[in-house]
Amino acid sequence: MDGRFPAAVLAFVVFASAFAYDQQVHGSLLSLPLLITTLLAAVSAWLGIPQLRSLKMGQVIREDGPQAHLSKAGTPTMGGLLVVPIGVIVGALVSVQDGNAERLLAVAAITLAFMLIGGIDDWRSLTRQTNTGLTPRGKLMLQAGAAAIFLAVAGWQGWISSTIALPMGLELPLGWLIWPLGLFVFLAESNATNLTDGLDGLAAGCGALVFSGMGLQLMLRGNSGDPALAGFCMAMAGAWIGFLIHNRNPARVFMGDTGSLAMGAALTAVALLSNSLWPLLVMGGVFLAESLSVIIQVWVFKATKGPDGVGRRVFRMAPLHHHFELGGAAEQQVVRAFWLVTFVLVIGGIVLRPNG
Repeated sequence: MDGRFPAAVLAFVVFASAFAYDQQVHGSLLSLPLLITTLLAAVSAWLGIPQLRSLKMGQVIREDGPQAHLSKAGTPTMGGLLVVPIGVIVGALVSVQDGNAERLLAVAAITLAFMLIGGIDDWRSLTRQTNTGLTPRGKLMLQAGAAAIFLAVAGWQGWISSTIALPMGLELPLGWLIWPLGLFVFLAESNATNLTDGLDGLAAGCGALVFSGMGLQLMLRGNSGDPALAGFCMAMAGAWIGFLIHNRNPARVFMGDTGSLAMGAALTAVALLSNSLWPLLVMGGVFLAESLSVIIQVWVFKATKGPDGVGRRVFRMAPLHHHFELGGAAEQQVVRAFWLVTFVLVIGGIVLRPNG
């Protein structure tokens, strides 16, 4: 069985949630941007994949990865170019009233900036025919620069609260520390979503669920919610569902850093502007686990390295999804399990959302 049925179930869950909320709340239009971007992204990818293939933008597979992945070599990458702009444009047009236009424009700009950084990284990988493009330091510097500009504008406009909202009316006052934290979250989240993009449909499915969850919790927070950013989230969820139609196993296209870095940046920008860092932390638990698995693997290996240059490994391979693959689980089993975990975490993030 290919990934068609699981992807359809995921899409149904997201659409059912949006339509159900629209039916219960007068004036809610979460399902409209979701539907529009899903259709546009699906068509854009359908038309664009042959173009990526004709430009010879075939993915270069890492040699030290699972051997089963070598068959994926040559699958078109940089698919984020085909769907991220659609999600951004539709999401930015959701609401231009009550001062929302400037904030939505800022979220759109940082999302596209990270897409560009990812695109440069992907392009260098393709032209060099290696699995690495920009140097890690170079990539981080570009990401930090773009994030710093966003934070500077947001700080000047007074868009970001220095207090983090928590469940049960609790708050965590950070003062000026919110700015280094914001920069850290941009770097951590974008690279975490990037690490998650290692199996067919994994990052796209998890991203669609987290975006939809972030949108729903914003609408459910009452006065502290944000309908405009909620609409942006649903538009981005639709973009990834449309992409998933072509990215499910067996994938016809990969999103590349072009898509995964943009995904993380968009989630971070929405979280910072809507005081939703806590919901993002809970809902993005799979992204966090993927990132931590790499950090732990590298740290333990270096700390236990012997004279022969070999150290111990906590996981069979990092990121975490490869650990389960090498343990005997099929790729689709791992993807479905991670989707299910993300769905549970999204429900948890909605239930444990900050009070309105």
